[in-house]
Amino acid sequence: MDDGDDIYMRSWTGTIIGPHNSVHEGRIYQLKLFCDKDYPEKPPTVRFHSRVNMTCVNHETGVVEPKKFGILANWQREYTMEDILTQLKKEMAAPHNRKLVQPPEGTYF
Repeated sequence: MDDGDDIYMRSWTGTIIGPHNSVHEGRIYQLKLFCDKDYPEKPPTVRFHSRVNMTCVNHETGVVEPKKFGILANWQREYTMEDILTQLKKEMAAPHNRKLVQPPEGTYF
């Protein structure tokens, strides 16, 4: 959790370690997940803090675009924040993302 005083537990920080055999290997990515009042009926908003080049991530803001990322586009109440992080890691290793040139490590949105 980002804020220990947030009684609604809405703001979270996530971490993804880049998958092997990809340009992401060995990198550590930080993300923010925000659960609005409609969560878990509606998905959280997800935004990379670490700069990353992926087809489902807005290159200017770091926001994971729901229409371009299946788990958010087809959200089900049973899904968890862990499911989102796991799917993002799989997306990093997908053929269309695994070789994309990445911003310098340690840069942020």
